[in-house]
Amino acid sequence: MEKLRLGVNIDHVATIRNARGGLHPDPVRAARLAVEAGADGITAHLREDRRHISDRDIARLATEIDRPLNFEMAATEEMLSIALRHRPHAACIVPERREERTTEGGLDAAGGLAALAPIVGRLAGAGIRVSLFVEPALKQLDAAKKLGAVVVELHTGAYCEAEGVERDRHFARIAAAAAHAEAIGLECHAGHGLAYDSVVPVAAIRSIVELNIGHFLIGEAIFSGLENAIRRMRALLDKARAV
Repeated sequence: MEKLRLGVNIDHVATIRNARGGLHPDPVRAARLAVEAGADGITAHLREDRRHISDRDIARLATEIDRPLNFEMAATEEMLSIALRHRPHAACIVPERREERTTEGGLDAAGGLAALAPIVGRLAGAGIRVSLFVEPALKQLDAAKKLGAVVVELHTGAYCEAEGVERDRHFARIAAAAAHAEAIGLECHAGHGLAYDSVVPVAAIRSIVELNIGHFLIGEAIFSGLENAIRRMRALLDKARAV
């Protein structure tokens, strides 16, 4: 069985901490628990407005966690500078708008080639694996390849929010995009909105090698504990790949 990697996003542990200030709960402690529960990597998004993850969190994650750090970042000079300073295992470029609650869709790589090219080039030149968070659209994958990214992460939000035939339609787009990514030599990841009831079909797509899941797991942790929530998710991923 080819293991499907699980990246756990610990952003919203920091959201809870920041609601009152102070140091508790500590997202780095959450990252350690995630690793113990079966996470293969840790994802953290340092936003321009620092609404959850802080600069100190990134510095600690880069030095204190013995799993790959996936640094989600906007395509800005500020974030580029931070990534080059800490040299995470991977940098996933995501769209970011200050007024949004969470990332609302994929990056327009096809429409932003000129702006993205120097950022992708500098990250790659520093030995950082560059990923682009995109919609499951073939033109976006082709643009990622043209830019020199080695990874694409497919936005699964629309699939997770849909029901019935509409969910089937979004799933077909994800499966087709994953197959295309593999065909053109891109490593394919997926994430956003995945939960126990939506993850298995996506996990069963063999051309997807990693899922990044955060908000749902932090929410479930309130009821069952973080380690239990991650272990259950890990078991679902393993079961999907065993079929």
